[in-house]
Amino acid sequence: MTTKSTEMEQLKNLLKKCFPLRKYSETFKKQIVREFEKGLLNKDELRAKYNIGGNSMVLEWCRKYGRFAYDIPTTNGRPMKDPQKQRIKELEKKLKAAELRLKVYDKLIEITNRELDQDIVKKIEAKLSRSLHQKGK
Repeated sequence: MTTKSTEMEQLKNLLKKCFPLRKYSETFKKQIVREFEKGLLNKDELRAKYNIGGNSMVLEWCRKYGRFAYDIPTTNGRPMKDPQKQRIKELEKKLKAAELRLKVYDKLIEITNRELDQDIVKKIEAKLSRSLHQKGK
């Protein structure tokens, strides 16, 4: 073994000794969730009280074992504070996509009209009108 890989192994072993991976029983996890849901202690206080590693461990247990709905983050980055603003942004994004599709369809109709030397929209409207008129009888 080279000295570099030996040093890496020693460092890994040292880290394992200093920060061992702790496994928690399912009973323990459920107990923590019950305490959290009672509202007497917050997540950070529970982590300190029971020496639980990991910033999101208690929240993960709450999602898995809790009686309440805990949001699962779906977006990357910092969430917006106002849900209405987020909804507006989503709708603006959908509107942009719809406007882009409309431009593509308009261009397609323009090219088709030029290639066929006909007004394709009028032809389709006439067919639809006849079809609706026949169904009305």
